[in-house]
Amino acid sequence: MIGYNLDQKVLSVLRSCKIDHEIVLIDPAYADTREFCNKYNYNLENSGNTIIVASKRGPKKYTACLVQANTRLDVNKVVTRLMGIKRASFASEDETKEHTGMLIGGVTIFGLPSDMPVYADERIKVLNYVILGSGDRSSKIKVAGSELAKLPNIEFISGLSNSNEPNKR
Repeated sequence: MIGYNLDQKVLSVLRSCKIDHEIVLIDPAYADTREFCNKYNYNLENSGNTIIVASKRGPKKYTACLVQANTRLDVNKVVTRLMGIKRASFASEDETKEHTGMLIGGVTIFGLPSDMPVYADERIKVLNYVILGSGDRSSKIKVAGSELAKLPNIEFISGLSNSNEPNKR
């Protein structure tokens, strides 16, 4: 892929946290998780979706949630409790871009604003590897689930997601 250039904020976090990782170059047309998995023969179980959640009322609050692509984020109960709010929804594509600098299909937990909480389903910690966005749609990051614990602002949450129909991100 000519012109490939990993987002510098993301690269800085990977280096400063000493996160062992591999970069997987992809065609940006296949950046959305399901399309990526189908095209490059990865399992949904080993792919992670970073979903930005926004409060619906009062001063806007945002958080990032990382779940396996074959699960569904529990926004209405777990995420609202973690955020200390009553109602939340997925941030729009525009809100996501504005608050992360990343496009859907490339959103990752690496390189987010330092004041944005990051919650990850605890099941991800034990995966041999998980494929995550890289901050841009031309690559993915492959990392052992245990490496994610090196991030200073991540919190692993039991029950953050469930096995019902996956989210459409």
